[in-house]
Amino acid sequence: GMPVIQAINKHATKTIDVHLMIVDPDRYIKTFKEIGADVLTVHYEACTHLHRTLQAIKNEGMKAGVALNPHTSVHLLSDVLNDLDLVCIMSVNPGFGGQSFIENTYNKVKQLAHLRKESGANFLIEIDGGVGTTNARKLLDAGADVLVAGSFVFKSDNPTQTIANLKAI
Repeated sequence: GMPVIQAINKHATKTIDVHLMIVDPDRYIKTFKEIGADVLTVHYEACTHLHRTLQAIKNEGMKAGVALNPHTSVHLLSDVLNDLDLVCIMSVNPGFGGQSFIENTYNKVKQLAHLRKESGANFLIEIDGGVGTTNARKLLDAGADVLVAGSFVFKSDNPTQTIANLKAI
C-alpha cells in the first residue's frame, strides 16, 4: 500500500517498481509518483483507455508497465507496444501468493518476445507468480528479462541464499 511504499522510499536506493492490481488505476497515478514510484504497472483488464493511462504514467515521469492476467492474450497489446517500458505476464491468477505456475506462460513469453522483436519495441518482459529455480532458466530462455519470485524467496529457510541461487541462473 501507499504508506509502505512511502516508508520504503525514504531508505531505498533501488528502483521502486509498483504493480497496481486495482480497478480505475488512473485516479492514483499522481499519488504513486508523489510517494516515490519509478515504474507503475497497471492491469490491461482494469483499464478502459489503456493508451491514455500509459501516457498519464509517462507524463508523471514514471516508466509505464502493463500486466496481463493468465487468460489475456499478449496480442491485445499490439497497438501500445511502443508505449510500454514493461509487460508483466501473470503466471498465476492475481490475488494471493503461493499459487502453482501456469505452464502456458512459456508460450506467452515466446509470443511476446516475438512481438517485441517484430515491432522494434523496447520493453522488458517480466514474469510474476510461481517463479523459482525449477522454471527460471526456461523463462529466461523463452525471452523473459525480469522474474518476480515472492513466495519462493520469502517462504524459504534462507531468503538470502535463495536470491543468490536465482541470480546464478
